[in-house]
Amino acid sequence: MPRRHWKDLTPAQRKVFIAASAVQIGLAAAAWTDLARRPQERVNGRKPLWAAAIAVNFVGPIAYLLWGRAKTKAPAP
Repeated sequence: MPRRHWKDLTPAQRKVFIAASAVQIGLAAAAWTDLARRPQERVNGRKPLWAAAIAVNFVGPIAYLLWGRAKTKAPAP
């Protein structure tokens, strides 16, 4: 399969690529920021492993945001 270059993509494909990249970077940034600020006691598992997992495409940040953060009870009103 020949390698595709940026110039070979249609304008629509370029827009989809840029949008997907922005979403992926945004998810990773949000997950890494949350991980850095969250104390170890409120993380399910080891922080270095979650930090590495967040680097894995869309799957890592979404997995951390869904399952990596320990659930806490909301304060009583």
